[in-house]
Amino acid sequence: MALNTVIGAQWGDEGKGKIIDYLSERSDYVIRFHGGNNAGHTIINQFGKFALHLVPSGIFHPKTKVIIGNGVVIDLKVLLEEIQILKKCGIKIKNKLFISPRCHLIMPYHKLLDFLYEKAKGKGRTGTTGRGIGPTYSDKVSYNGIRLVDLLDKKSFSEKLKIQLSLKNKILKALGAKPLKQKNIEKLFYYFREKIQPYVQEPFPIVQNAIKNRKNILLEGAQGTLLDNDWGTYPFVTASTILAGEINAGAGISINKIDQITGIAKAYVTRVGGGPFPTELTNATGKKLRKIGEEFGATTGRARRCGWLDIELLKFACIVNGFTNLAITKLDVLDSFPEIKICTHYTLNGKKVNYFDGDANFLAKVKPIYRTFKGWKKSIKGITKYNNLPKEAKKYIKAIEKLVNVKIMYISVGPKRQEMIKL
Repeated sequence: MALNTVIGAQWGDEGKGKIIDYLSERSDYVIRFHGGNNAGHTIINQFGKFALHLVPSGIFHPKTKVIIGNGVVIDLKVLLEEIQILKKCGIKIKNKLFISPRCHLIMPYHKLLDFLYEKAKGKGRTGTTGRGIGPTYSDKVSYNGIRLVDLLDKKSFSEKLKIQLSLKNKILKALGAKPLKQKNIEKLFYYFREKIQPYVQEPFPIVQNAIKNRKNILLEGAQGTLLDNDWGTYPFVTASTILAGEINAGAGISINKIDQITGIAKAYVTRVGGGPFPTELTNATGKKLRKIGEEFGATTGRARRCGWLDIELLKFACIVNGFTNLAITKLDVLDSFPEIKICTHYTLNGKKVNYFDGDANFLAKVKPIYRTFKGWKKSIKGITKYNNLPKEAKKYIKAIEKLVNVKIMYISVGPKRQEMIKL
């Protein structure tokens, strides 16, 4: 049996979708265990190009079954749109997709509140995706959430919605928005109910039986470690726990069942939205990285901030998640750079400091210390054997491996599934 977890090692957008798609070929089950449609996994295969936000990336493989675990918050409109797109492309969904009835629902007021809270913060806004994720998780932990199981029971849904609107409409009015009508929400969600009901099934016994029968299971992480609600650059983070340990709560799987934890990191670093970014390049080099890497968010379309690889952040992600191996993505984006830099550590006021020594304000003040590497100045796109990489590229990879002390197992050299080196 192999029970593997894939976790983003930076600020998200590391290329998890491609690695998950690659590993899914040998997986019996792929499970999403946290986050919502604020995540976006881009996949390019024989069916086309897809930006999946909720349906796990393993859906494209005929033998693979996919599960949306209880730790995920769901926008039913987005999920049903994804299902419809996949069906139109000939992808089988029936008896392949299972959704936990314990998932919390993103309601219309969550999205409104997300927008209004950001607007009220002014210059101090966090830079959320505006998808209602934070307010949904907030309701979850304050006992105000509405779950998928509630929607399956119309009476329960109506009663809970009435209570929530009595609370939320007061807040909406105070922030200058119009109150929402229960009848309109019920009409929309009862339509969603009919469409989604065939896929709703408690996955706990399915997963436990798969573990017992030694099936191959892949746990699909969303976002990245540095957006974790506790260990990320708070408050410029997401609402859920990103770390590998979240599979216990978000999928009902004991952490001692995990065989491998693969960390995904770009050969450089990107970030969307606000927050500190020590190695950010605001010059022509940063713009070049963005252009070549097509660094625009799969979920929001926002331009990503770009910078050199940050080993201090990557080392922290490796330790806190317990990565057993790494996948380095988008190495080919660096093909045309005459020089490539790696931030090996930080200093502050002349002293060496670590990521975990302070908060977001602290991280905004640190000075990155760089090591410069000679670029390979040739295309590596499509290379599938490590020995065929230019010596400069191999030197860069070996330096990363040595600095973080975790074995690199996969190197992505292009967006397509087959453009991969396995070490």
